[in-house]
Formats: sequence, C-alpha cells, structure tokens
Amino acid sequence: MADCVPDCPGPVLSVAWRCDARHDDGVLNPWLALETGADAAERTGQVRRAHEEFVTRGAIGSQVRNVVAESWQRCAGASVEPEGVTGIDLADADLVAYRSAHPLARVMPLFRELLGTVADDGAHLLSVCDENGRMLWVEGHSQVQRHAERMNFVPGARWSERYSGTNAPGTALAVDHAVQIFTAEHYCRPVQAWTCAAAPVHDPRTHRLIGAVDITGGDHLAAPQSLALVQATARAAEAYLAELSAAGGTSATRAPVLNALGRDEAVFDSGGGAPLRLGRRHSEIAVLLAAHPEGLTGERLALELYGERAVTPVTLRAELSRLRGLLGPLLESRPYRLRTLPHTDHDAVGEALADGDLRTALFAYRGPLLPLSEAPGVVRLRRLLEDRLRRALLASREPALLEEWVRTPWGEDDLEIWEALLSVRQGGSARNTALAGRVRELRRAYGLETPAGS
Repeated sequence: MADCVPDCPGPVLSVAWRCDARHDDGVLNPWLALETGADAAERTGQVRRAHEEFVTRGAIGSQVRNVVAESWQRCAGASVEPEGVTGIDLADADLVAYRSAHPLARVMPLFRELLGTVADDGAHLLSVCDENGRMLWVEGHSQVQRHAERMNFVPGARWSERYSGTNAPGTALAVDHAVQIFTAEHYCRPVQAWTCAAAPVHDPRTHRLIGAVDITGGDHLAAPQSLALVQATARAAEAYLAELSAAGGTSATRAPVLNALGRDEAVFDSGGGAPLRLGRRHSEIAVLLAAHPEGLTGERLALELYGERAVTPVTLRAELSRLRGLLGPLLESRPYRLRTLPHTDHDAVGEALADGDLRTALFAYRGPLLPLSEAPGVVRLRRLLEDRLRRALLASREPALLEEWVRTPWGEDDLEIWEALLSVRQGGSARNTALAGRVRELRRAYGLETPAGS
C-alpha cells in the first residue's frame, strides 16, 4: 500500500495535508480512523457499542477496522483487562539512565522541532516510546499532561498492547506501521476519551524497530493530516539517525550485524547496501560461525549442523559455496570463518547479562535463537542463552521483569517463572488470584500436583 507522504521527510507540515482517507483507487486507507466527512460522534457511538459487544461476547462487527479488530483479539488473548490501567516499571534515576542511553534520545530535539507546536498548543501531547512500548518522553501542556496521568500515560509506563490494550504507539509497534486509534477503538476504557496517531521508528542500519513517535489528544486527531505528520516525523528521525551512523565511520570500518533472535531466517547487514535475509541453512551457518570466531573445520561444522546424520562433504561445500556468493570475501575457508566478526543480537543479550544489566538483556531478547532450527550447535546456543536469562530472572525476583517474560509467546507456559512471580506478588488482589489460577492450570497441564493451600 502506498504511503501517504513522499519519501522526503520535509517540510513536514506542508506534506501532511496530502494524506487523505482514501487512496487514488477509492479504497479506504485502513490505517486512518475516519474517512473524510465522517461524523466523529456517530462513529464513536458505533465503535463503543462494538467494543462492548466484543468484551462481553467476543463478537466483532463489520464497523470495526481490521487493524483494530485484530488488535482487540491480541489484547483478549493476552488477558488485558478492559477496565485496567497500565503500570509504571521505570522511574526516577533508572528512567533517566535508560532513556538517555536509548537511540531515540539523539532525535528528541528533532521530534520537538517538528512536533513541538502540536505539543504546546494546550490540546495535544507528544510522546516517544521504546521498541517495547515503554514511554520515554511525554511532553505537552501541563494541564493536558495531568489528565493523561490519570491513565498512567507517563514516562516509564508500558504502553505495548500486552499492557495497555489497543493504542496508537502500542499497535504501531505490533503491526510495524503508522496508525490512528480513535476514541472507543482503544481496548481499555480509561483511554477511550483520547485519540492518537503514531508511527514506528527503525534503526536505519539494522532496520530493527527502536520505538515509536506519537501525538495524542482529542478526536480531531482522527483527521488524515495527523497520521501523515507522525509518518513524516518518523522518516525524518530515521534519516537523521542514518546521517549520524554515516558520520561515525564508513561501511568498511563498521562491524557487520547479524540478527537471529526470534526469527527463522537471520538478517545480515554488512554495513553497505541493503541487509540480506538468509535462508534457514545459511542462517544456521552464519550463527555458528559468528559464535566461533576461531573458525570451524568442515568436519566440525557438519557435526554442528547435521549432528550424527549421514551427510556427504559435498552437501556442506555446496551450502558454503552458495553462502559465499551472498557474503563474498567475508566468508573464508580452512577453517571456515567470518573474516570480520559480526555483532549479533545473541551477543547483545549475553553482554548485558555479563554486565549484570538484566533489564537490558530481557528487552534485547526478541525470542529464541532461530526457533525452528534443529541443528545441534544452534540448539545448544539457544538453550544456553535462554537458561542464562531465565536463571537471572529467577534470581532477581523482580516482579516487572518476571511478568515481562510470562507475557511473551516463549514464556507464557514457563511454570517456574509463573511460580516465582506468584511468590513475589503479595496480597489477595484479583490479579494475584488470576496468577494462582494460571499456576494451577500449568501444573495440571504438566501432570504435577498442586501444593496444598494454593
């Protein structure tokens, strides 16, 4: 689908008006909340009734946009409470330290320059969150900020869908696309007085999500230009980050990057040209060679890839030949090794754990290493990293971090973490009752006895 703004990021305010609710072919833009001329009050009533129908019966009417319907379903699957308000897991010095080290700190002056007039008009807020939906900055008129504080729309609070339901920054991160969320389209009722538009921001080198920029205010933000405005701002931020990266050195002096966590096909970025998406076997080879900077003999590499299966040396040489066609002189032989060692997301988690920075390690962990791979060497690396991270989580006994783990697809059935979370959550609240119920459910599923009194 064509974007609503041209490739050039500016001048932002002038290009914003070129975005319309319909494309040239007349099809309604699914990322916009209202088509031109729609009655906002009438639309709010329709969506509010649809929301009530969904949370009470699970039914979704045709008047709900697909992007919103799919988000509601994700929220229900994550057991988000429709009346709930998200919590705050970073504050004071911890928040200051975390956001000052975040890549988006470098583009905050740009965000303020492009969206500052919007945030200062007494009706809107400018917010920026990290890739996990944690608010880093929320700025605007003090009175509007006080209203937003009632729903914990504040720095340090988690606004991913799993914590705050459908909302523009959280949903933009979930679908990796700019989106508007209008009044009752928000999954959690305390947020339904607001309308917001947000766009994801990517690292221009690795193309990984690093956060989102958002404007929040009244239902007039459902106009097409607000979505174009945040899209153009996100693009300007990415262009600025690219300039900063280029100023830091040429592609020949920058280490390549290999990302393989939470994905079946690794992405390799040499630092020059477009990143490469590797096939599954090539992903396994690249991960193994990155983990063994000293190199691997053909026999050892075959063992790491195929285990005890009978595979001819010709098969391995053919795979390596095809991989060399992609990586060029970076792949050397005798032994097989990468001439320049890439920095991997696997490394990033391990380094944070070694530094004792569990929070950074957890948020850098985007899932198991090449989760579908059965290559013995990859399986071993996958389990070692996961075990290190889980042991650190269990030792920390930090409720927010334990909860972060069990809310992920790879941690949702982790009985040991659920039990640890239950043990550190004191009191008889409904939340703790739900935790105890989840622990009992998992123990039954694993054929374990439930301890007396639980």
